[in-house]
Amino acid sequence: MRLLVLGGTHFLGRHVATAALGRGHDVATFTRGVSGQPPAGARALHGDRDDPDALPKALDGWAPELVVDTSCQTRAAARNAAVVLGGVQGYAFVSSLNAYRNWPPGPVGPEDDEPTWTTEAEEYGPIKADAERILGAALGERFLTARAGLIIGPYDPIHRLGWWLDRISRGGRVVVPETLDQPVTAVDARDLAGWLVEVAERRPAGAVNATGPNGMTTLGALLDLCRDVTGSDAEWVPVPEDELLSSGVQPWVHLPLWLPAEVARTAWDVDTTRARKLGLSGRPLRASVADTWAWQSTHERPSLPPMAHRQEPGLPSHLEARLLATH
Repeated sequence: MRLLVLGGTHFLGRHVATAALGRGHDVATFTRGVSGQPPAGARALHGDRDDPDALPKALDGWAPELVVDTSCQTRAAARNAAVVLGGVQGYAFVSSLNAYRNWPPGPVGPEDDEPTWTTEAEEYGPIKADAERILGAALGERFLTARAGLIIGPYDPIHRLGWWLDRISRGGRVVVPETLDQPVTAVDARDLAGWLVEVAERRPAGAVNATGPNGMTTLGALLDLCRDVTGSDAEWVPVPEDELLSSGVQPWVHLPLWLPAEVARTAWDVDTTRARKLGLSGRPLRASVADTWAWQSTHERPSLPPMAHRQEPGLPSHLEARLLATH
């Protein structure tokens, strides 16, 4: 079938295009065309999703039957896609747990029981929630929204897991939060991508919490895996939460994947029953970590898409030196 990936040159979108090609689809990607190329075999269409004329001009008569949307960052992008693609047979949309009004900290129960944002705020969560409604109204029972959490794997430009791999590979004393037993849940981008293509084909409708299962791992176990796959001699230097915060260490940013205890206690408690029933599964975490390390050891880190204005993850050297000096 003709399958259009909105996105397709970066992280998750690239894996979606690869998975769709592997399943025999005629694949096109639609991006701005300024920061990468799709996998070999996919046709590259270019344009700005916020421009209502860009997508029909780029398609130029090529009529997609299925869509996997990994790149919707604005309400205008959702409205434009709804107008042009409202007649496709199946549309899988990558949303976020941030679409829920109570996440973080959560917990998040079954999808239909949890309220989503309804404000006009120009923020990530409310935009994703509005995009779901806009596209859902146009597509009805042909629309599935996958509310994703933490995504890891090769080609990740966000560099959260990647920062830990880089830092741990250098060895020595490494600042870590004292609460290494806090839970962490993730999904490999390749597993999520393959599943998105399959659900676009099968066309189940509604919302799905598309992340890893509860109890998947802990932050400490994940960091131990990073040490193992990099062959590092790194030594953990646990620092209490109050000291990290008083020193100016920002959760999730300076120490990626770390959350304050009160948030971490429920943030990873997400009901994924429907995702498992619909076939979302995951490879072993060790494989995801090892493959990410193998990729970033041999590839230049890709630049972030233009719309992704995120603070660079990682502990600044002056903060690391100050904390190590007192422990």
